This record gives sequence, C-alpha cells and structure tokens, in this order.
Amino acid sequence: MRISVSSDMDEPVARALVDRLRERGHEVVTHGALSPGDDPQWAACSAAAARDVADGTSDQAVVCCWTGTGASIAANKVPGVRAALCADAYTADGARRWNDANVLALSLRLTSEPLLGEILDAWFAAAPSEDAEDRRNVARVGRLDRDRTAPA
Repeated sequence: MRISVSSDMDEPVARALVDRLRERGHEVVTHGALSPGDDPQWAACSAAAARDVADGTSDQAVVCCWTGTGASIAANKVPGVRAALCADAYTADGARRWNDANVLALSLRLTSEPLLGEILDAWFAAAPSEDAEDRRNVARVGRLDRDRTAPA
C-alpha cells in the first residue's frame, strides 16, 4: 500500500511512524517537515497528503501536528477524504470500520511510540463495515463533499 505521511514538525514519533509503515511493507511518501523543501505548516502539508488520497496517488494517509486537530481539519477540507483523529486503538478501529476513514490523524504530543504501534495495528486490521447503515452514512459524507449546501 502507498501511504502519504505529513508532519508539521520533525519529531521522533513522526520519524517512528515512517519507519513503522516501511517495516510493514508500505511505500511511504512524505510531506512537510519530513520532506526537506516542503512547506511544513500543518494546513499545507496535511492538505498535500490528503490530496494524494483524494486523487488516488496514495491509498491512505497519516497526518500529524502537535494536537492532531489542525491536521485532521485541513485533511477533511479535501473532498473525498475522511480523516479521523485517533488517540487510541479503539478509536482507530472504529474510524476504519464504521467511518471508512482513509486518513489517520495523530497528535505528536500525545502519541508515544508504543501507542503508535497499537493505533497502527488497529487501523490496518480493521476493514470498512459492510453494514447497510454504515454504508449509508459514509455515502452521506460523500454527498456533503459534492454539494456543501445540500442537507445530509
């Protein structure tokens, strides 16, 4: 799988994230502070990683900033992206399963390396739900992307 990773700071957990993804056999594309010469601002690098997913250049993305909130907000502004800020494995599992999230947002401040491993394990183990209600909700989110003025 090809995964885009962005971070607004070159922090140990961001470097560990890239290493862990590569150890899992993924091809990693870096943005922001992890890629010399890129714009490291969280809005710019998170949007760049999210655009990789939206345009099909990458299968998924992981976006990081100090709290993870800004990165998730910026990523979610890209149509077709469903970014989820996950601080634990249970949330990561649910985000993939029920929300069909295609972008994982992480806090550089709160995510330790052991926790990072748990979150990644849950994220990659979960598959999007085939439940009709879950699929309808994901489809509603897609309609919001297409027409931001229409009711969900």
